[in-house]
Amino acid sequence: MNKKTLYVVQGGVIAALYVALTFVSSSFGLAYGSIQFRLSEILTVLPLFTPAGIWGLAIGCMIANITSTLGVIDIVVGTAATLIAGLITRYCRNIKIRKVPIVSLIAPVIINAIFVGFELMWVSDNYGLVPFLTLAAPVFLGELAVITVGGIPLTVLLYKNNILKGKT
Repeated sequence: MNKKTLYVVQGGVIAALYVALTFVSSSFGLAYGSIQFRLSEILTVLPLFTPAGIWGLAIGCMIANITSTLGVIDIVVGTAATLIAGLITRYCRNIKIRKVPIVSLIAPVIINAIFVGFELMWVSDNYGLVPFLTLAAPVFLGELAVITVGGIPLTVLLYKNNILKGKT
């Protein structure tokens, strides 16, 4: 398979997986709002291995957020947050502490907490530092839990088994 085809296939599969896993989380009421535990966020580590992960995650998020209870703002803000987090994940992948790409792993946690925290503050029409922290903290903790429980093991698995050796 040539590189362009591989790139498109990887991005498309990542987008489809993101949508499917978000819908699984949504069926438990955990995909939208301040309490988020999106299984799809496990995939935010994929830009470490392929640049297709950046756009695959962003498109997947955009499609998944079409069903968001927050409306169009979630499509725009969520997609922007996912795109920015993917870019940071990709471009900081070589910054490692004890061989762990810590900046890349924590970027989606921080970016999503900030963006979604502001988004939730906006839609609730409740402004200020305390409302922001109250809304952003659960997003941060949910994202951190998903990355810790799923994202880090996926990263280790992909590194150890060289699964994406045909990466772009």
